[in-house]
Formats: sequence, structure tokens, C-alpha cells
Amino acid sequence: MTVDVTDHNYRAKSLNHSKQSNGQVRINSVPGEGTRVTLYLPVAGETLAEDIELPAQIHHGDGESVLLVEDDASVRMLVSDVLNELGYKATEVSEPEMAVRLLADGQKFDLLITDVGLPGMNGRQLAEIVRNHLSEIPILFITGYAENAAIRADFLGTNMQMIAKPFQIEDLLSKIAEMLERS
Repeated sequence: MTVDVTDHNYRAKSLNHSKQSNGQVRINSVPGEGTRVTLYLPVAGETLAEDIELPAQIHHGDGESVLLVEDDASVRMLVSDVLNELGYKATEVSEPEMAVRLLADGQKFDLLITDVGLPGMNGRQLAEIVRNHLSEIPILFITGYAENAAIRADFLGTNMQMIAKPFQIEDLLSKIAEMLERS
């Protein structure tokens, strides 16, 4: 089967179908090599219905505005699609300079989600600039380098948290709900 991976509706449906089947979707993208989407589905009849763990209650947004800064297009689109589908208003950008321009234009956000490793400046540097515009904004870092970054005691500041890639969408949404409830 040939699939247009730029089709947002297909990605959302694939994610929903794999979750309904108690499976997972993994998206890995490597510059110059391409993107690999892997669906993990259980073998039919392998799990009894009473053994299936139901997912935790997923928090739905109430129009909260989220600034998403992620240079990996597949991660950015997946997170943005999920946020928008669940009632958040996601504004996505691929470079930190674009985020700084939005803030300079006076846009307000309820949450910043940013990768740590970004082109130009890193996510922590971006967080400092964002805090100059929106001093109380909660900031969630998503990164493949979480263990190394978390070891540094000075990396996370007040109202900042981190989640490691690859992450489960439910874990991301739980972290977002927790951070927005605190603010």
C-alpha cells in the first residue's frame, strides 16, 4: 500500500487505528536517509480482553495556546495534529528565530513545547528569550538527549519539565495537562 505521509488525516487515522488495536506508532526521521513509520500491532488472539490495560483518561484542551518549536517535521506535525485534535490551539514553527518573531509581534501563548537541539540556538536559550516576553509560561522540553540534559542541575528552571523522545502520546498529554494546571 502506498501512503502519502504528508496527509494529516491519514496520520491521525493510523495513530487512532493502532491505539484501538492496543498497538503503537513509531516515527523515525534521519536527515539524508528519510523517514520510517513503524506500526506495532499485537498478534490476533494473543491477549485476552480482560488483560488489556485501558489508557488513562486523556486530558482535552480548552483552547489553550501552545507554541511548538521542533525542527523534525514528522515530530512537529504529529504533536501539532494531536494537540489540535484534543482542543489545544497549536502554533508550530521549525526554527527558534520564527518563535522569537511571533513573540516580538505580541502573540501570547499558554505553553511552550520545544526541542532542546534546534538549529541556530538551543531550546534552553529559546526558553530564556520566551521568558523575557512571557515570564510565567510553562516550558516543556522534548528531546532525545534528556538523560544528559537532566543530569545538569542548572538546565531546568522554574516551571520547566522535560520528556524524552521517543515518548508515548499519552505521556506527552499528561505532562501538558499537569503543567497547564499549575499555571
